[in-house]
Amino acid sequence: MTVMESFVDRLDHPVYLVTATADGERAGCLVSFASQCSIRPARFMVWLSTLNRTFRVARSAERLAVHLPGRDQYALAELFGGETGDRVDKFARAAWTAGPDSVPVLDGTLAWFVGRVEGRTDAGDHVGFLLSPVAGGSGGRTGRKGCTEREPLRLSDVDGITAGHPVS
Repeated sequence: MTVMESFVDRLDHPVYLVTATADGERAGCLVSFASQCSIRPARFMVWLSTLNRTFRVARSAERLAVHLPGRDQYALAELFGGETGDRVDKFARAAWTAGPDSVPVLDGTLAWFVGRVEGRTDAGDHVGFLLSPVAGGSGGRTGRKGCTEREPLRLSDVDGITAGHPVS
């Protein structure tokens, strides 16, 4: 086990669902590399595998949607992480509505935002998309600090999902 593997094996951060639309195509995938990266201005970075169909659509998109699924949404994560849009229309199997610029917004997630793509960073087998939020919302009842009472889906919850595309 490498030093990096030893470090990241101890992490159990939330996972996200990212959706995009460009040139008449929709795409979406399960993402585990993402984080807020600035407070003022508000910025969020999401990393997409270059092997993924979502990356191919997102590289032409002006906006992406980032969703925080709940632990009760494993089936949705399995659909977006375990299937590839090259073979399956994921959006025919999921409830969604069109958000800003027709970006698909998945129904029922804990929270979501649509972000304008401010820049891209090539990091090898993943490309980072720097997003500036333009719209967002949350689902369900909220508790302390506006957080929903449902728990977010975490990396350990989805470790049994076999990726729709090879993991690079």
